[in-house]
Amino acid sequence: MAFTKMLMENAQTGAQKEAPVGVSWTVLFFGFVPPFLRGDIKWGLIILALWLFSAGLTNIIFMFIYNKLFIQELLVQDYKVRALDEAHRQDVVNNLGMKLPMVGEAV
Repeated sequence: MAFTKMLMENAQTGAQKEAPVGVSWTVLFFGFVPPFLRGDIKWGLIILALWLFSAGLTNIIFMFIYNKLFIQELLVQDYKVRALDEAHRQDVVNNLGMKLPMVGEAV
């Protein structure tokens, strides 16, 4: 699957965040820093704690799962997909293994 980003919007506040899909190369190279830059304090702290105990090897594991964890957190916070390339929509849904609610879509 090609690298894809979704634009997600909070249904209550209108706040928008970009959510990459697929492997997180930034987490591989920079570890806990990308979650903090995205405002994802919880996963930033978890990755940092595990990074300290694993001498950085945690990055190899989290590079494969972090973007999905980030999207799941956004969905819990009532974010919905505002924009996603329709050509890649089914690939994204298959990659994440979850339903993606769209802005304006009836629940």
